[in-house]
Amino acid sequence: MARLFGTDGVRGLANELITPELSMGLAQAAAVVLGFNEVEVGQRPIAVVAKDPRISGDFISASIEAGLAASGVDVFDAGTLPTPAAAYLVADLGADFGVMISASHNPAPDNGIKFLARGGQKLDDAIEDAIEARLSQEPLRPHGGEVGRVRRFADAEDRYVMHLLQSLPHRLEGLKVVIDAAHGAASGCSPEAFKAAGAEVVVIGASPNGVNINDGYGSTHLEALQAAVIEHGADLGVGHDGDADRCLTVDAEGTIVDGDKEMAIMAIAMKEAGTLKDDTLVVTVMSNLGLKLAMKEHGIQLVETGVGDRYVLEAMRAGGYNLGGEQSGHVIMADYATTGDGVLTGLQIASRMAATGKSLKELASVVTVLPQVLINVRGVDKAAAATDAAVLAAVARAEEQLGDTGRVLLRPSGTEPVVRVMVEAADHQSAQDVARSLAQTVQTELALA
Repeated sequence: MARLFGTDGVRGLANELITPELSMGLAQAAAVVLGFNEVEVGQRPIAVVAKDPRISGDFISASIEAGLAASGVDVFDAGTLPTPAAAYLVADLGADFGVMISASHNPAPDNGIKFLARGGQKLDDAIEDAIEARLSQEPLRPHGGEVGRVRRFADAEDRYVMHLLQSLPHRLEGLKVVIDAAHGAASGCSPEAFKAAGAEVVVIGASPNGVNINDGYGSTHLEALQAAVIEHGADLGVGHDGDADRCLTVDAEGTIVDGDKEMAIMAIAMKEAGTLKDDTLVVTVMSNLGLKLAMKEHGIQLVETGVGDRYVLEAMRAGGYNLGGEQSGHVIMADYATTGDGVLTGLQIASRMAATGKSLKELASVVTVLPQVLINVRGVDKAAAATDAAVLAAVARAEEQLGDTGRVLLRPSGTEPVVRVMVEAADHQSAQDVARSLAQTVQTELALA
């Protein structure tokens, strides 16, 4: 049987995979693994539950809260909030765990359930496996005064916004910002935070109706944000995804600034302030070589991980680093958050603009992005990609050909039956030629019978 938990919780079509029955069962299992296994005998565990504004979040949150309360867990219902806000509140309240109901950047029919450990931390695989294993066992069934209580957490959003404002090194007066909330979880708190920080704010994509999340707006559909920035003569555009754990930005000319450039801006600012731990930035292997070259110029080291923000987090914890993230806009500032936080990222970028008086285009120009070509090779034995002699020889020849002005990344996908061939080079034609040649080698050598 396939593992229920994926790379970021349990995610799938609501009312097909994410059913009321599964939701309640997961809550009852988590009550034992994250709750009663972690508290002293006689104490009642506390959990924070939040959701994005998908329509299915109503029945899923009701099922989860019922499962938790029926198991003897006291619940704080935080309502609609970004994932990083839920993580912050778990830590701020001293709760034993949290539950976030969201499918992030997926379309509205999908939903997901992710659990947060004490302190707002993501779970490791072993804990997820323990929750999944507990699903097949009899749930706890306390009676009378031993059942849990569900309380509305009335000031959840205000606490989160105040936390964000306290992180700012410089206020935002003089900046005009367009915020695209993807009709998602940050529709209220992101505009509120930017206004409270002093910015003039224009808001789009902030009218969630339960079915329009990520539909034509947000970090996966930046065209509306680009147009709005130009239309309103704004200095900056901030685009979130549905649960606002990521942020992509747009400069005054409507040009997209990706996570690599955002991290470069923040890393340089933190190094100048003396707050970048060990002068180190943690990124994944998919970050552009241009970021690595820019960081080298500024005396900042890179630690590279596998693809996925969970691997970035693991490396940050292991090394004690406080800044990392992905090209997609998942940026983690460990001094203020335990996960990617799109509102925090947007505020920090805007604060750097206000502090330096520089435009986003000027700040982002520190990174010269090398042309990148990605080819997905299908119908091959992806498990053999790392060991096949002919493929490894072809990669070595390509790396020698590119020298210091490019790089090759060949890896099996963790989610699809494909081998990904990614090549960066000084010009697009070179990157394309090398990528096509490598892809052909992979197709020839690893073709399935």
